[in-house]
Amino acid sequence: MNSFSYTRATNIATAVHELAEDREAALIAGGTNLIDLMKENVARPDRLVDITRLPLNRIEDLEDGGLRLGALVTNADTAYNEAVEIRYPLLSRAILAGASAQLRNMATNGGNLMQRTRCVYFYDTATPCNKREPGTGCSAIDGFNRMHAILGTSDQCIAVHPSDMCVALRALDAVVRVTGEDGDRTIPFAEFHRLPGDTPHIDTNLGAGEIITSIDLPPKGFPDHYAYLKVRDRTSYAFALVSVAAALEMDGATVTDARLALGGIAHKPWRDPNAEAMLNGIEATKDHFEAVGDAVVRNAKGFGHNTFKIQLAKRAVVRALQHAVRMGQR
Repeated sequence: MNSFSYTRATNIATAVHELAEDREAALIAGGTNLIDLMKENVARPDRLVDITRLPLNRIEDLEDGGLRLGALVTNADTAYNEAVEIRYPLLSRAILAGASAQLRNMATNGGNLMQRTRCVYFYDTATPCNKREPGTGCSAIDGFNRMHAILGTSDQCIAVHPSDMCVALRALDAVVRVTGEDGDRTIPFAEFHRLPGDTPHIDTNLGAGEIITSIDLPPKGFPDHYAYLKVRDRTSYAFALVSVAAALEMDGATVTDARLALGGIAHKPWRDPNAEAMLNGIEATKDHFEAVGDAVVRNAKGFGHNTFKIQLAKRAVVRALQHAVRMGQR
C-alpha cells in the first residue's frame, strides 16, 4: 500500500474542492472496496477524503411519490428501511443477496455504485489488464474467464460489474444525483455505468470532481410481482454468475408492464429494451418467457470457460419471471 494523506470533509463543497484540487485523491466512506484495492496496490490514491460526516445519510420521500436514498446510507439500512421494503421490495431483496451482513453494515449506497470489477486479472498486478493499465491487454480473453461477460464486451475488456444492488436500480429506472464544481446534475441509471469499448478503465460517466449525493427512485416500485434471482457457485457471499431482477405489473394472467435487468453478464447492469418489450401484453406462460430469454442472449458471446452463461442467463430469465408472477399470487 502506498503512502497517502488523509482529509475529513465537513461539507459537500469541501469534498468537491478536494477532488478538483487533486485528481489522484479518492473519496472514502465505508471503504469496503477501496481498501481492498489499495492493499493489492491496484488503487494508489495520494489522498483519501473522508466523507462520512456529510449530510447524505437519510432516506426521504419525494414530492412525486418516489424515494430518495442518501449516498451515505448503508446498504443494510437501505435494505431494511420500511419504505424500501414495502414500496421497492425488489431493491431490498437484491441488496440482501449481496455480500455479508458485516459488509452491508459498512458499505454505502454511493460506494456500491462505484465499486470496481472483481476480475482476478484486474486484481493481479503481475498480469496485463487494460482496466488497470490501459494499453497492456486483457488477460481474461484468452485466460480463465468463467466469471466474465457475455454481452457488451470489447476486444479491450470482458470484465463484469459486481453489484447486486445496481441490477435492481437499473430495473427500477433510478436516477443518480451528483454534484461538482459546476453544480448539481442528474444521471439516469441507464447512463451511469459504461460498457468497456476502447476505454475500459473508465467505469462510469461521473465527471472529474463530482460526487454522488443520492439515488432517486421513481414512484413505480412494482411491489406485487417481483423477483431477484442470483445464480452463484455457493449460496453464501459469492458474486453472481448470472443475476436477474424482474418486475411486472399484471392484469390477471396478462403482463401489462415489465422490467428486466441482468447482472454478472456485462460491464454494467444489462437491460435489453427489445426483449423487455416482448413481455408487454403477453400471457405469463413459460413458452412466452423462454422467447424473452432467447431474445436477451441473442447477441451473447462466450469466451470458452464462460460460454455456459449463455444458456444459464436464458434459464435464469425464465425462472425469475415465473417467480415474479407467483409472488403476487401469495
